[in-house]
Amino acid sequence: MKDTMILKDGNVIELEEASSLTALKVVAADRAAMLETWSKLTVENLANVQIKNGDGLVVGKYTDLVMDHETSIVENDGSVSTNYCFREKTDVEQLEERVAAVEETTDILTMNALDGGELV
Repeated sequence: MKDTMILKDGNVIELEEASSLTALKVVAADRAAMLETWSKLTVENLANVQIKNGDGLVVGKYTDLVMDHETSIVENDGSVSTNYCFREKTDVEQLEERVAAVEETTDILTMNALDGGELV
């Protein structure tokens, strides 16, 4: 059994190699399958990730991951080997997200007040 990456929404991605977060290799049957895998790597899904080894044991739990970059190679048989490089969000990135959320909430409350709505 191969190592797996379990995303927040429960999607499971089979890993060919998983030496570290910066070196996760996935092999897809073709380009469409590679893009399908990539489409699952959303901000929401990378908010909570587990890596399990071939025996099903959790060997890593991560929160707030970011895909730093990826490199894909189309093999002779048409399969696509992709090396993903992930990292945890920096403190600055997390702070920027919190500030943006507060600003959005403030804007909503301000519009409610200006429209004569009740404050929550």
